[in-house]
Amino acid sequence: MQDHSRQARWPRPLEEFRSYLGLLARAELHPAVRRRIDASDVVQETLLEAHRDRAGFRGETPAEQAAWLRRMLANNLANALRDARRLKRDPARERSLDEPLDRDALDRSELRMKGWLASEGTTPPEAAERGERILALARSLEGLPPDQQEAVTLRYLRGLSLAEIADRMERTEASVAGLLHRGLRDLRGRLGTEVGP
Repeated sequence: MQDHSRQARWPRPLEEFRSYLGLLARAELHPAVRRRIDASDVVQETLLEAHRDRAGFRGETPAEQAAWLRRMLANNLANALRDARRLKRDPARERSLDEPLDRDALDRSELRMKGWLASEGTTPPEAAERGERILALARSLEGLPPDQQEAVTLRYLRGLSLAEIADRMERTEASVAGLLHRGLRDLRGRLGTEVGP
């Protein structure tokens, strides 16, 4: 018999983390890798695994739940990269598959996201509000056009420079700056708050 009482004690329904996990997964996967690995498939696998292994969750707060899900996501991304490396055909075209997954990058992206939204609060209500805003930011980013979403994600969650983003997206720095400007403007409108630097 399944233990439904454990599920009832979860701070948030799993589905509320889908956009958040997708944002972190897309930030971690190089565009060349995304041709072989679909971030949404890895997120779906992570959510199914979390549902199946819900008795393993020992936390009590949404932040602990997010950290638990990030660890699962990091493992699933590493497994997907390993599987894709086994299947690659042309090493010159798929060199980015050989780049190791930085498992701590997901945590650093989370910290950048928190810093981007607000200064660190110390009280539980402030922490809960910050968590809500992170989930809202992830949902809002999903609504941006793909190029804007990628530029904003690479700049503010991965911390890449304009030159690095331009190289990764195969665009000029001026083009990337325009994507960032429009993306932040749209996010401000969606969130109704100040985001960005």
